[in-house]
Amino acid sequence: MSLSKKVKVGLDETRILILGSQILLGFQFQGAFRPAFEALPYRDRLVWAAALGLITLTVALLITPSVQHRMVEDGRDTRRLLGVIGRCAGLSLAPFALALGADLFLAVEPVLGLGPGLASGIGFCGLALLFWYGLEALKARRFGHRERTMTSREPEHDHTSLETKIEQMLTEARVVLPGAQALLGFQLVITFSDAFETLPLASKVVHLIALGFLALTVIWLMAPAAFHRIVYAGEDTPEFHTLGTRFLLAASVSLALGISADLGIVVAKVLGSDKAGIAASLAALGLLIGLWHLYPAMLRRRRDSPG
Repeated sequence: MSLSKKVKVGLDETRILILGSQILLGFQFQGAFRPAFEALPYRDRLVWAAALGLITLTVALLITPSVQHRMVEDGRDTRRLLGVIGRCAGLSLAPFALALGADLFLAVEPVLGLGPGLASGIGFCGLALLFWYGLEALKARRFGHRERTMTSREPEHDHTSLETKIEQMLTEARVVLPGAQALLGFQLVITFSDAFETLPLASKVVHLIALGFLALTVIWLMAPAAFHRIVYAGEDTPEFHTLGTRFLLAASVSLALGISADLGIVVAKVLGSDKAGIAASLAALGLLIGLWHLYPAMLRRRRDSPG
């Protein structure tokens, strides 16, 4: 399989992973505003906040390869990028499994009690880790040496045609778009909940600003397809590739701002502490901007520096 094909398959696999994680992120946001949430003990609220942090980390890791493809590689397919896709996908599954276990504990515990809740959460988390890491490790021990040897022989980069660059740029937009749309829907529903009415005005305004960032994210992610059809009549041009890349990078900024702002509101509500909400929001923003912009900018500068 060619390097370009491997990168395309890797991006498609990332698309599978991120849709579920972004929907789970939307659940974490919206669930905190449901009536039954108020009856949860503080212990369960801490678990909820931890799950929210874990699923945010999952989303951050899964979007990282697409941003690096745009910022660092300028849409070219390289062996380094293929490694980034594999590492980010592998790392993202651990926090996803932990968040899944935490959410199942929170769902089962109010109905069946603490013991069954813990058993369900730990059991499903263990199953996820088994199927996502354990079985793969056994297979890799038996068959992985040949595949790793073949990968190490890959060229540092392939000649990436303009058609392939544009196809992958549109794929990267599709990676993020469904989850962003689902997240926007979850966040819109919150504004009609009774719990939202109890928030202080400042929190309501921050939530509306976050909604604006998420709406802007959706607009920017859909723009490349619209330009490709309406302006360029489906033709592949360097100008369209550059424009689409700019839209995707802009969407990653607005998505980071929208997630961070709403995460702070949810944490403040869950833990009953504005300081905790502000700290969580700043930590999330630092994580997302760091992974999606600061680190790729550093890699690009290192790539472009002479010597």
